[in-house]
Amino acid sequence: MKTNSSEDDEKRSVASSGKRSQFTQLSAHTPSGASKSSSSGWQHDQVPLVVGKREEANVLRARALVALILLLAVTGVATAAYLLVKEQEQSDFENQFEKYAIETVTVSRSKINQFLDALDSFASAVGAAAAAEHALLNTSWPFYRVPEWSIQAQKIDKITSGENPMIIATVPIVQEDERDQWRSFAAEQNPLWYQESIEDEGFTDMTAQELVNLTVPFTHIYDLELGKPVPVRQPGDVFPYFQTYPVGPVIGLPFLLGNLDALLSSKQTEELYHVTKATRRPSVGFTQFPVVLGTTVLGIRIVQPVFDGASTDAEDRKMVAMITVSNPWLEFFKNLLTEGEDGIVLVLESACPQQLELGGVFCENRTEGERNIMSFQVDGPNTVFLGEADLHDPKYDALAVSEVFLDLGLDDSQIPEGICVPEMILHVYPSEELERSLQTNNATIYAVVVVVIFAFTTLVFMLYDFFVGRRQRTVMDKILQQDRIVSDVFPAAIRNRLYENQARNMMNGGEPDELDDDGHFGLDEFGRSSSKGSAPLADLFPSVTVVFADLVGFTAWSSAREPHQVFVLLETIYGAFDRIAYRHSVFKVETVGDCYVAAAGLPEPTDDHATVACRFARDCLKKMKDVTLKLEVSLGPDTSDLDLRTGIHR
Repeated sequence: MKTNSSEDDEKRSVASSGKRSQFTQLSAHTPSGASKSSSSGWQHDQVPLVVGKREEANVLRARALVALILLLAVTGVATAAYLLVKEQEQSDFENQFEKYAIETVTVSRSKINQFLDALDSFASAVGAAAAAEHALLNTSWPFYRVPEWSIQAQKIDKITSGENPMIIATVPIVQEDERDQWRSFAAEQNPLWYQESIEDEGFTDMTAQELVNLTVPFTHIYDLELGKPVPVRQPGDVFPYFQTYPVGPVIGLPFLLGNLDALLSSKQTEELYHVTKATRRPSVGFTQFPVVLGTTVLGIRIVQPVFDGASTDAEDRKMVAMITVSNPWLEFFKNLLTEGEDGIVLVLESACPQQLELGGVFCENRTEGERNIMSFQVDGPNTVFLGEADLHDPKYDALAVSEVFLDLGLDDSQIPEGICVPEMILHVYPSEELERSLQTNNATIYAVVVVVIFAFTTLVFMLYDFFVGRRQRTVMDKILQQDRIVSDVFPAAIRNRLYENQARNMMNGGEPDELDDDGHFGLDEFGRSSSKGSAPLADLFPSVTVVFADLVGFTAWSSAREPHQVFVLLETIYGAFDRIAYRHSVFKVETVGDCYVAAAGLPEPTDDHATVACRFARDCLKKMKDVTLKLEVSLGPDTSDLDLRTGIHR
């Protein structure tokens, strides 16, 4: 008997050890309602989960808010950087354009003033040479031929260095009683200066005699209806073209300009003559410069007075002739800027309306009274004629630089009434080409750099947040795991006191208690906290009823079973007992082998603890029969032979 008893005790001890170890490990998975302690642990487990989910949602919202703030910040900073750089570029563009505009106006003014000064010197030289000849040969205007005419005219022409030569002509003033004498003088002198000009200009298209044959022998105008020149029959002075440069016919005319009346053929020249005569100064206006038959471009017409050089008093000198110059305006706007200074648009306009030249023989593409306006684009030393309209880009109106292009210093009070003296205004505008040439990618580069910096910062923040979040999740999982175990092992009151002890310990600079290898949460074998200085956790319950429940026949049954079958039996039976304990508010103390220990009246005292304990024991006895019958199929036929022995101690 002792041997059997010793053997039986050994088996019971092994089974108890195995059962307690395995049951302790699975206690966190005990179904809800297994016991008051187990249920309390489950309920307590849900609270952190709910709180955790709520806090996780708060963290997600905070992250979204931070992401939104970062997005708004990067958008704002990148936009600000982009706009600031763009504003600086716009300021640089405006300053650079202003520099180009001032340079353009200054150089173009200088060119035309230089030309007018050279023309004035030429006219003075012609007047002086005529006076000298008069002293020697007793000749006088209008019967004077300028010697080496083409050579001197070429010097004037080279000032603008145009692709096509300008038209320069002397126009003597022939009084009415000098017409016949002039006709003879012109017929005598034309072959001489024709031949001289052919040689000086290298003209090879015609001979001097062929040019004479094309010259109309009398002062005339061109009659459009008749299609031929007709003599001037009006009384008064006539103004025939005499020496012209270049020699030869003007484009589109079947005759030479020689003997063509300059004033009757051009309303513009007539008005400029009257202005010059009244002010004794050169006058400038618009004309139609022929380029091909029937087509002209707007050009400059200059009337330069020639005075009789015989008098030393400038105010008493008589105007005896005039030199007329016609040239496209384009020639005065070339070579204004250097290479690379491109995209400047010039608009030259006059308030005076257009007046057709030569009765309109040049001007099939024009209408009387049109506005005198033209546009050019300056690209470094090159200038392109854009058209006879204001062709600048309207978006640059605010940047326009407008200046009076030519100021001849005329006295308005001296100008005859009804004559329009054109005030030439030069407008300078930038173009999109100039703006593009001064633009850079700096604004985009700065904006991208800002975005990259913010993106890198955001990435670092996200990585930091990821690692911190992972660490927090690891810590939280460990805490929840410990909390579930503590909730299963200890009543709520004990669990709360353990947490309070930990909080006090951590406030004093200590470390938090953790589960040891044996599953003890910071408690030694005497129920004291392992934290230094902690008092043991012990309470006195004077009115408690303890229930002991022992499996009868378990030792023999378990000796013939596999370990997992033993575990299934104990897990099923004790799980059922846990649910009964929860239903009766009975506290499960522990399981020792095949012995189940519970108590009524703790941890919450109750007056009917003995009654509760009896009811709990009764229900356990009933449940034992039901469970063993169900397990008989899987665990063997003798499983239903197991019985339950209970004991109650008050």
